Amino acid sequence: MTMITATNPYTGAPLEPVVEETSPEQVREVVARAAATFPWLSGLPRRERAALLEAMADALEGGREQIVATADSETGLGETRLNGELTRTIYQLRFFGSVITEGSYLEVTIDPPGDTPMGPRPDLRRMLVPIGVVAVFGASNFPLAFSVPGGDTASALAAGCPVVVKSHPSHPATSVLCHDLMVAAAREKGAPEGVFGMVHGQQAGIALVQAPEVTAVGFTGSTQGGRALLEAIAERDAPIPFYGELSSINPVVVTRSAAAERGQEVGEGLAVAVTGSAGQLCTKPGLVLVPTGAEGDAVVEAMGRAMGSATTVPLLNSRILDSYRSFTEAYASTPGVQQVARGEASGEGFSVGTALFQADAADLSGDDIKEIFGPASLVVRWSTTEELERVLAAVEDSLTATVHTGSDEGGQLGELTTTLQAHAGRILFNAYPTGVAVSWAQHHGGPWPATNSLHTSVGATAIRRFLRPVVFQNAPQEVLPPELRDDATDVPRRVDGRLVLPS
Repeated sequence: MTMITATNPYTGAPLEPVVEETSPEQVREVVARAAATFPWLSGLPRRERAALLEAMADALEGGREQIVATADSETGLGETRLNGELTRTIYQLRFFGSVITEGSYLEVTIDPPGDTPMGPRPDLRRMLVPIGVVAVFGASNFPLAFSVPGGDTASALAAGCPVVVKSHPSHPATSVLCHDLMVAAAREKGAPEGVFGMVHGQQAGIALVQAPEVTAVGFTGSTQGGRALLEAIAERDAPIPFYGELSSINPVVVTRSAAAERGQEVGEGLAVAVTGSAGQLCTKPGLVLVPTGAEGDAVVEAMGRAMGSATTVPLLNSRILDSYRSFTEAYASTPGVQQVARGEASGEGFSVGTALFQADAADLSGDDIKEIFGPASLVVRWSTTEELERVLAAVEDSLTATVHTGSDEGGQLGELTTTLQAHAGRILFNAYPTGVAVSWAQHHGGPWPATNSLHTSVGATAIRRFLRPVVFQNAPQEVLPPELRDDATDVPRRVDGRLVLPS
């Protein structure tokens, strides 16, 4: 059996082998164990399920030093970034505990029997229930927050769904360590073996999504990888939802007023957003639309100076390194595109230099604008509103779209905002898109190819992916879920059309 071995991005040298690839037979066993725990987890009272998430969070906090050191050796992201990411990961687990304790996520709705214009109405009681075993795929660029202990895992477990996670081969030791800590914490809370399983290897991932007990898939990765899983899912007898976060260019529009008032500030802020974590963030600004003229020149010059002198952490793996080199070389040789700045690699291994390119809107087509995973971005200069609209219409849809405005702008931005709303899931003003807060109002998703879902992978409503509605008609009180019974007082409920808050 093939062993999974990561590479140290700082040096390019292989690390010690960590774990064997999981065979298809072993995948079936892991999934079967997970399915056997579904009645226990889905039936666990919400507060006890929240306590399970708290215990997992405590276990990760207790292993902080080892987790960060292990993840740094496999990803090269640095201790500061990884400590912050671990804090976010732990917060996500606790956050979803508070979501399920509050209870509105269940969408409890009761229509008592009565007369209506259509005739007598029966007693109808509706709520969301967990769907079953969820497969989660760890991401390369977030070894914690979007990987084994990440948001997909947290929201699925919170919903009451057992999870089987497929580890990412770039950080296998980090995956095993986090999984072991969380499983031990779950065991201490009385969880049966299998409620949180893990498999390893590319073929194991295919076998996982095709396992009949799996009811949904959460994936963060490339469009190519997402398409491969979609093809595997299409071969199943029973279709299941695939929640994939795939690709995103994240356009940033700088208005003429913003460029005139604070061109240097905007340019320097964009450079930080592009080069942070070596540009390996799904919300990195890959396209910056800057007005022509002296005002726009100030933005580009500031961005170029900052990027040209910036140093970055290494890229995550050799595949990303090869892709970065290929895309930046292609841009450098594209007619009408000029190189504004090029930084030097700051180390060995998978280190690369930053790159900033510029072109006029009239010289580009949508096919020329591609996502580059790494510390590079493309500036497109526009002179008229029509040019700006044409470029935005030609770019692939994204997770985010950003507008930097001047102090005298506001009402004039309505049409631009409407345009961006059709192409992104989060619209920012006078900010940078690389921070994604975990909160009740957050949405992290967008039209294809940003995601293939109408749902979010970050924030409270991420739990909605792993729930389905069920209506109970004229049901005896004894068979109803506790939240639907007459004496339930701990969740918000809509009764006969009116919202009733917990007493």
